[in-house]
Amino acid sequence: MLNQTHGAIKIFAGNASVKLAEQICQQLDLQLGKIEVGKFSDGETSVNIKETVRGCDVFVVQSTCSPVNDNLMELLVIIDALKRASAGRITAVIPYFGYARQDRKARARDPISAKLVADILQTAGANRVLTMDLHSSQLQGFFNVPVDNLMGMPLLAKYFKKQGLDKNDDFIVVSPDVGSVARSRAMASKFNAPLAIIDKRRPKANVMEVMNIIGDVKGKTCLMFDDMIDTAGTITQGAQALADNGAKEIIACCTHAVLSGPAIQRLQDSPLSKVVVLDTIVLPESKKLDKIEVVPTYALFAEAIERVYTDLPVSKLYE
Repeated sequence: MLNQTHGAIKIFAGNASVKLAEQICQQLDLQLGKIEVGKFSDGETSVNIKETVRGCDVFVVQSTCSPVNDNLMELLVIIDALKRASAGRITAVIPYFGYARQDRKARARDPISAKLVADILQTAGANRVLTMDLHSSQLQGFFNVPVDNLMGMPLLAKYFKKQGLDKNDDFIVVSPDVGSVARSRAMASKFNAPLAIIDKRRPKANVMEVMNIIGDVKGKTCLMFDDMIDTAGTITQGAQALADNGAKEIIACCTHAVLSGPAIQRLQDSPLSKVVVLDTIVLPESKKLDKIEVVPTYALFAEAIERVYTDLPVSKLYE
């Protein structure tokens, strides 16, 4: 695969996404770029690129997941090294974009860290960004370079269709909160299924939140969909509310399995029968549960990378 416009294609990986990068390379019949990413004795990030990249179209695969700052710094130093080695074009492939939730000033004197990260990536030398399910699509406007924001929902929908969930007459998609209605509606349209919404509200100060279910879930198989599961508070509280309202089975799915803090224990203790996630973040052994299933993303990223390299529209992936 050679594009005379951009030079030879090369794919490198940071430590957070080595397995995904290897799968992408296998799909594209490429060799993963030779690179050493480690730390100096004082903790600073060290990068040594072991092959020439002069004039090449380079893709760097690295999720900025936990440890967020280490992985982000790795990505920045790799990009800088590639730029100084005269790479023709550098695309940052960031399956999970950390800091994305800090996208506005919620309180006085809050930083807008998502914009800061966007600026730093461009300063380091990224010519474009390829990512998946940004927390809010407006983040694309923080960049002054092209951003391709892939959607994880079709992969999850395909998984559930293979499981025969679309043939279930009592199937319903549930938005875990009001902020997730748009993406949950898109998931429901894939199955021609009805949509229910969990509305959390606090009647007055110092009173516990009340969960109101908008829609009929009694005796139904409920699929809760969100872009990420972090501490799992929203998803497990919602699952309990659905169970209390007579739901027959409750399944959760998301693109990014952040799973920080008490998330694993909460999922284990919840009424959820299954939690389906994409592999944008590698799950360590300590976070693997029997009820968690992982759906691969390498084929989608591989096709997106091929389209970027050959100057074909990425939007065609969803038509």
